[in-house]
Amino acid sequence: MDKRITITVPEIDRESRARAVERVDNLLMPRRALGKLLEIGEKVAGITGFASMDLSRKMVVVMAGDHGVTEEGVSAYPSEVTGQMVRGFTAGMAGINVLSRHAGIEVQVVDMGCKADLTDLTARGAVVDARVAPGTANMRRGPAMSAAQAVLCVERGAAIARRAARDGVRMLGTGDMGIGNTTPSAAIAAVVTGRKVTELTGRGTGIDDKGLAVKARVIEDSIRVNRPDPRDAIDILSKVGGFEIGGIAGLILGAAESRVPVVIDGVISVAGAMIAWLLEPRLTDFMFAAHRSVEPAQGAMLERLGLEAILDLGMRLGEGTGCALAMPIIEAGVKVIREMATFAEAGVSGG
Repeated sequence: MDKRITITVPEIDRESRARAVERVDNLLMPRRALGKLLEIGEKVAGITGFASMDLSRKMVVVMAGDHGVTEEGVSAYPSEVTGQMVRGFTAGMAGINVLSRHAGIEVQVVDMGCKADLTDLTARGAVVDARVAPGTANMRRGPAMSAAQAVLCVERGAAIARRAARDGVRMLGTGDMGIGNTTPSAAIAAVVTGRKVTELTGRGTGIDDKGLAVKARVIEDSIRVNRPDPRDAIDILSKVGGFEIGGIAGLILGAAESRVPVVIDGVISVAGAMIAWLLEPRLTDFMFAAHRSVEPAQGAMLERLGLEAILDLGMRLGEGTGCALAMPIIEAGVKVIREMATFAEAGVSGG
């Protein structure tokens, strides 16, 4: 762990996981007939403790922030859309709102660094104010933020996870909003995986072929100008990251510290997970990958993390929408282990 980060990730509860595995092996069905659903439940037992496998209260935290690199023409939308979408989230109008309502999941929106004035929303509690600055600097011309700001992002994200855990939230999902944020996410992927930028750069908000080529050049230039250290999470985050990406990294760390399972969404969320993982490699024991995005950088980072996506639906919206779909599946894996009878309990021969 970076010495500037005051977060302690516990060991997984191996005894509780072993108890879950033992129960699964005796459930009233052919051995492991529910496949990966059972592995999911067993993993949750190791995170929370066997007796604490209750995921009924779930929350997706949507981290929002703007990016100076948008002035390089890397997005199909202007940066003003970030603040407008935040207002849409608080009004319950966006994709994450629809899917979360469907699944009974709470949505919390966090201003990590938006340009828009959101003080009216933060004043009434509709948005959490964790703003570090009104948008990052243009990473093509120098670091996106200072190292101190990068640390602050992580710490503020962790504080939000801790608060949610204290309030009774038992599963967290990562969401994002920030025009231009697939650009720093692909940059992080390139730095950490060592793969070519052209292999990792996706269309984000729907840019055309010309825009895609521009975006790849901007990412290459940003890495060349800033020379981030691929082993140093804070160096990467400060040079080619984003405030919401740092907030997501902190949320993951804080969730693990609180023994709360955390579900990771698309390419921006996985970029945050990469930063968190560089700070503490044991975090993969606490994370679930919600889905496989069509953004190529996301798949490359999932492979580096050794995480297998639960869903593959051709999605690329972000916002935490993949989490809203995967979280009920994770909860189902827990309920099977807790509520399904064993052969002995049911008085059935063959167990």
